[in-house]
Amino acid sequence: MGARRPGRHWRGLRVTAPEGTRPTRSGPPEGRGGDRRPVRPPLDRPRRAAYEAVAAVHRDDAFANLVLPIILREEGLFGRDAAFATELTYGTLRHLGTLDAILTDAAGRDVARIDPPVRDALRLGAYQLLHTRVPAHAAVSSTVDLVRSVAPGATGFANAVLREVSTRDADAWVAKLAPPMETDPVGHLALAYSHPQWIVRAFSEALDGDLGETARLLIEDNERPPVHLCARPGLIDPVELADQVGGAPGAFSPYAVYLPGGAPGDIPAVVDGRAHVQDEGSQLVAVALADAPLDGPDGRWLDLCAGPGGKAGLLGALAAQRGARVTAVEVAEHRARLVSLATRDLPVAVLTMDGREVGGDPKLPEQHFDRVLVDAPCTGLGSLRRRPESRWRRQPSDLPPLTRLQRELLGAALRAVRPGGLVAYVTCSPHTVETHVTVTEAARRSGVAVDFVDARPLLPAGMPGLGDGPTVQLWPHRHGTDAMFLAVLRRG
Repeated sequence: MGARRPGRHWRGLRVTAPEGTRPTRSGPPEGRGGDRRPVRPPLDRPRRAAYEAVAAVHRDDAFANLVLPIILREEGLFGRDAAFATELTYGTLRHLGTLDAILTDAAGRDVARIDPPVRDALRLGAYQLLHTRVPAHAAVSSTVDLVRSVAPGATGFANAVLREVSTRDADAWVAKLAPPMETDPVGHLALAYSHPQWIVRAFSEALDGDLGETARLLIEDNERPPVHLCARPGLIDPVELADQVGGAPGAFSPYAVYLPGGAPGDIPAVVDGRAHVQDEGSQLVAVALADAPLDGPDGRWLDLCAGPGGKAGLLGALAAQRGARVTAVEVAEHRARLVSLATRDLPVAVLTMDGREVGGDPKLPEQHFDRVLVDAPCTGLGSLRRRPESRWRRQPSDLPPLTRLQRELLGAALRAVRPGGLVAYVTCSPHTVETHVTVTEAARRSGVAVDFVDARPLLPAGMPGLGDGPTVQLWPHRHGTDAMFLAVLRRG
């Protein structure tokens, strides 16, 4: 087998197709001896950028939020062109399950049997046909041009498949392909709203079996999420920040600002560390820990899983106002560097070590800290709006090792906190195994007396849908936040 020529790379991420299928020119070259073949117009750059991003996600396990900005910058796309490429990329990834079911039917073969470059191009074309205002003829012709550049022999096939897709709208395709809601509600919701069935089942369980509310959550997962900023307390007022960016103060967090558009990394307050990008739900759970009533000393705070540093930055700003100091622990060296950058000029000490080493390392003594945050590694099912590829990568088999790690970290936190001190256990997942099961099991196995603190009064008054307590689950469709879970425990 011949050696593969290296493909184009975006800072180490391979984002074009392998030799034999990768784009070269927009049309065939001139033939020899004066044989001039017609040269097709060049591929439009937004669609090409979206294709490169989607291909990188599927071929290289890249993350769209990391690779797409690089591609847009390299392609020189800004404004409307960048917005269109972003919409195509994220929309295609969110709706992938439903698009693949439709393409399988339209092609008369399982989508897994279609060559990957052609498959990704067809996904982009089908998304344009079913979920955008792009005219059908433009969606078909531009996708066929794209296929011509990555797999010239498949243009006829692509044209036929897309024309079949265009014979129905999205609702009609769902009506044809989804199992009946009456007999298979999970299967119906999974295909209708493009989520794996195991995730639909987990969401439904967390919502007490309410299928109507589950559907609203799935719909919200497929919407473009807003960008939330955190105005760091003591460094910038949120109203001032909102005025600077043309945004609005958040509905719940006293530090949240809703950004209407643009690149948050270009905002002066973000550049100089007075603000950072952070979902409002993440702000709320950090502030709940910081504001929870506490008897006795209150100067030593611990963030046990601090990377990449958003919550540590907010806690550090709050600690600076209250004469406290934060110890931020992160096991991965590159993420620890991110924490250091996120907390510069704040009273935060960053330790690169495993948070489970509490009591086994003098830097992490037992019964030492007054407030401890455990923002535990999890499946991330609560942030599928922002990372749409995650829904297709995560599997139920991911849960056992994650929940074991979660229990061990929470157990370490309960060793680290002093008697009477507080521990906040947080996950960006509503899966009951990662939330209620993990926190109750870790508390039971900890060997110390633990009381659950009602977390609802620790959140802003008037927040709807906080449940019966003592834990709190936030939701995209109820609160406009990621699906953050919060449990607050007091060591006896």
